[in-house]
Amino acid sequence: MTDGAEPTDVHVVFDLPQDEDGWPPARSERLWAIPVTPGQVMLDSIPFFVRGSALGDVVVTEVDAEGVVWVTETVEFSGNCTIRVIPFAEGELADDRQAVLDAFAPLGVEGEGIEQFGLVALNVPPSADVAGAKRLLLRGQADGWWDYEEGCVTEAWQALDPA
Repeated sequence: MTDGAEPTDVHVVFDLPQDEDGWPPARSERLWAIPVTPGQVMLDSIPFFVRGSALGDVVVTEVDAEGVVWVTETVEFSGNCTIRVIPFAEGELADDRQAVLDAFAPLGVEGEGIEQFGLVALNVPPSADVAGAKRLLLRGQADGWWDYEEGCVTEAWQALDPA
């Protein structure tokens, strides 16, 4: 991830439809991306709220009259999974986002936390211990450490028997 350090990175914006509970807590999300071809970029940051997209996906963009670059569709999936974890304040990790990142790091999973919403966005690449990551997610949920949401998962992830 470049976090915008590269001069070629651009901000792209996803429209975020909200569910009946008002989630996600934003109407749009900006992500860093790297231009690939005219009108296509590769996502260069992990989505916190976007569903169906992951770090490294190639998306089609459209620029509006104000110059905002909107994502319209995904044309190439990276094979990465996006998982969002919300550590519980009363759980083993005591609402510690860094503890979540530290728990997943040995499995080859990277991520980042966002304090405002108390959540961690994880990127699970195909090179990671994907089965181990899924087992840890389920164990942490069962033990009351966190809840999680699968923001973007692959067929391989879905087919995993975490046992």
